[in-house]
Amino acid sequence: MKDFHELKVWKKSHELTLAVYQVTTKFPKDETYGLISQVRRAAASVPANIAEGCGRGGDAELARFLRIAMGSASELEYHLLLAHDLRFLATGEFQCLTAQVVEVKRMLATFIQKLTADR
Repeated sequence: MKDFHELKVWKKSHELTLAVYQVTTKFPKDETYGLISQVRRAAASVPANIAEGCGRGGDAELARFLRIAMGSASELEYHLLLAHDLRFLATGEFQCLTAQVVEVKRMLATFIQKLTADR
């Protein structure tokens, strides 16, 4: 069992989630149960799955949950694009958040690769 608090990828994904919550406060109120909810759930799913994988038994289980986190990160990446195209996100915010998502995905891919290569 690993302590997820010590993982750099968890820290980065948690920071990303906080940033997503902050920017979505500016989305239209009629999106509360639509895009706001979707974006926030996808964002929070990334660090949550990393944490859950750390609480499971062994590297194989951790790698499985990291793959789930990767899927959530890809979903978030799309939702951010949609929010930008709908003009809910300014270009600067979109670029910054997307860069953070891409970094988290890269870190997840590297971590998964390391875990699966060790087997």
